[in-house]
Amino acid sequence: MTRPPDRPEAPLRRDLAAMPEDGRAVWCTCGDGTRIRVATWAGMGDRTVLIFPGRTEFIEKYGEVVDRLLDRGFSVAAIDWRGQGMADRHPTRRSMGWVEDFAEYQADVAQMLGVVRDHGLPKPFGMIAHSMGGAIGLRALLEGLAVEKAVFSAPMWGILVAPHLRPVASLVSALGPPLGLGERLVPSGDVRNYVEIQGFEGNTLTNDPGKYAIMQDHLKAAPDMGLGSPSVRWFSQARKECASLVVEAPAPQDTITFLGSQEAIVDPDAIHTIMGKWPNGRLIELPGAQHEVLMEEPHVLKVAWNAIDAHFGC
Repeated sequence: MTRPPDRPEAPLRRDLAAMPEDGRAVWCTCGDGTRIRVATWAGMGDRTVLIFPGRTEFIEKYGEVVDRLLDRGFSVAAIDWRGQGMADRHPTRRSMGWVEDFAEYQADVAQMLGVVRDHGLPKPFGMIAHSMGGAIGLRALLEGLAVEKAVFSAPMWGILVAPHLRPVASLVSALGPPLGLGERLVPSGDVRNYVEIQGFEGNTLTNDPGKYAIMQDHLKAAPDMGLGSPSVRWFSQARKECASLVVEAPAPQDTITFLGSQEAIVDPDAIHTIMGKWPNGRLIELPGAQHEVLMEEPHVLKVAWNAIDAHFGC
């Protein structure tokens, strides 16, 4: 019998707002030596949902989502991607978003699936993937991730750039890494997390002041979780991955995708393009919602969770 890999226990901040009590977190070491964090919760039923967070996010931010899934009987697994949360980050610029190659995130997915198996959870049934996690999740589906139902929340299948800045963005993306600028912040970037420098008024994440306050409170209580703007390397790799995803045929899994009418971070056109090619997918547009669809005002959450329940057969 093959001995399961050694995965030491990792911290899980149960003291942060909305975190369910009975989770278990472990450290996982990928083949390249990068250490990431995966958390699991055992549900009462026979199905597991994988949570793929967005850029800058961490497991604890999804406490309310985990709680809702547990209430529905699901087991749950969530992850800190490399470069954020408690996972290993850039060796000298910890607050800068970083990845050498977007394909590396698939090694993180493989570790997550191993934890699901070794913790005795049922085989993954569903996936909820937000923003950057939507790019990682779609790539995983294309590479054979065996889930029956997928839910995408404002997936990063394109990065929204103002028309007058697109030539600059293209130059930075194409020429920055070859010129040795890959380990610098993107132009106008900041080492602080967005919610640390942006008040609720005028934010581009959510219209719900309570949810925004929770995001801010999390980083006040756990400042080491904060992550600032991405590096030029991350930006270049992300644009390449998004461009590839748009031209590749989506995988055949059942899927729903949420898109807020006030989306200002990811590119709605890319979402429309991909969903228009999906043979078994449905795009649900949410009037008034911003980027954090699952952390929005109650009337938005009601529509979103009703759709998720119908999709997952709850």
